[in-house]
Amino acid sequence: MDERGPLCVGIDPHASLLAEWGLDDDVAGLERFSRTVVEAVADRVAVMKPQSAFFERFGSRGVAVLETVVREARAAGTLVVMDAKRGDIGSTMAGYAEAYLHKDAPLFCDALTVSPYLGYGSLSPAVALARQSGAGLFVLALTSNPEGPEVQHAVRADGRSVGATMLAHLAAENAGEEPLGSFGAVVGATVGDLSSYDLAINGPLLAPGVGAQGATATDLPKVFGSALRNVVPNVSRSVLRHGPDVGALRTTAERFAEEIQAVVAAP
Repeated sequence: MDERGPLCVGIDPHASLLAEWGLDDDVAGLERFSRTVVEAVADRVAVMKPQSAFFERFGSRGVAVLETVVREARAAGTLVVMDAKRGDIGSTMAGYAEAYLHKDAPLFCDALTVSPYLGYGSLSPAVALARQSGAGLFVLALTSNPEGPEVQHAVRADGRSVGATMLAHLAAENAGEEPLGSFGAVVGATVGDLSSYDLAINGPLLAPGVGAQGATATDLPKVFGSALRNVVPNVSRSVLRHGPDVGALRTTAERFAEEIQAVVAAP
């Protein structure tokens, strides 16, 4: 983030974007789209985030493309966050962790998005393997979708909301780590005033919502306050719609990175 600016570019090859690029909605189109995005920005942004669902819909051939995308992006020096939002219990959660967080796995990534809504403790196998592999997690905490608050803002018997509870768990995971711990939270850039939440978790805050969902770089200080320095804003459609031209993708990503960096660096 210090070297390349705090920007995460999503790789979301859904059917409408493939069509905008003039590509067929098939494995060949998927591969052309995804590898073009990697070519354009993987050597200059801090993070890339492939959305697993858009690859899985093509079955095993789509997952094979995802393996290639992850490998090529990491080889170019970017960190790869797999947006798979896995969440389960016991041996099943361990299986998901093995798929994305074991160093020998074909889909090994630098971090994985996970859902804690079977209870934070259900994530223990993923936490343990992430630590062992030098990888990390992004835990859904305060998401940008309109349905999220019915769970995340619900108040527990102790008076603390569910979202705040998840942030507290992450702060405990990251205690004492420098410069940051590897256990981050997903906190939407469009969720509004979060002054009642303690975002100082000593870990990164993955912030979807910039661009097509309506948030701008200038909105980030109002949402994240003193935690702004640790925010990794995610931009997907607002960059991807400029393909298939590699130069246009690159220029757009660089513009977003510069805008965000200017806000983060402002006194």
